Amino acid sequence: MNDENMNTQYKRMSFKGNKVWAAVDASGDLAVENGSVLIKYNLKQDYEYRVKEENLEPEDAAIAAGKKASPTRSKKKPTAPKTCDSPKTRGPQDSALLDNCIRIYTDGASSGNPGPAGIGVLLLYGENRKEISRFIGEATNNIAELTAIKVALEELKRNDLPVRIFSDSSYSIGLLTKSWKPKKNQELVEDIRSSIKRFKDLSFIKVKGHSGIKENEIADYLATSAIKKRPAQ
Repeated sequence: MNDENMNTQYKRMSFKGNKVWAAVDASGDLAVENGSVLIKYNLKQDYEYRVKEENLEPEDAAIAAGKKASPTRSKKKPTAPKTCDSPKTRGPQDSALLDNCIRIYTDGASSGNPGPAGIGVLLLYGENRKEISRFIGEATNNIAELTAIKVALEELKRNDLPVRIFSDSSYSIGLLTKSWKPKKNQELVEDIRSSIKRFKDLSFIKVKGHSGIKENEIADYLATSAIKKRPAQ
């Protein structure tokens, strides 16, 4: 975080149904600059987003994770134990972290195709969290997307826990979950496929990019930030 933003004040707002912290001025009004406002999903994070002022709503407009309509009174039925795929927590935008499941959000970015490329990885397990933002040199967007998944798998020390990888790359998920034969990047794809075989319970979940899913937006930010921070030529 730069020195200019260290003393910035924030207040709770809603952005695309998610609770966020929005920057305010000394009077408590939104600090608008060129029509946009600085926001954070977590005050402890060291990166920020700018969103249009009109897209911010009062805090009570946020949608609670897993919120459902109140059921009619009836005898309670036994509830199934939570797993990675339980209906209550299946939505990728659900912020609840499950104790028995490792959640991974990956993204790749390329400035040009090919061009300077970066990867972003967000790993979540219980209260544990790790972020990876790495410049990978000149590459295509597809290589960046695959590399993000490869790096994420290499970070995992245990293979006995269920793993769910969230990605907005149809290309990557298609290659790694279907019997597609890669026309390019064969070695990279085979490396990932071999790595996947180490895990007892691993699956991919396709998410829609830039749709307000907090964790996916963070992975995107980490990938694009890596390009901006690339070594000077």
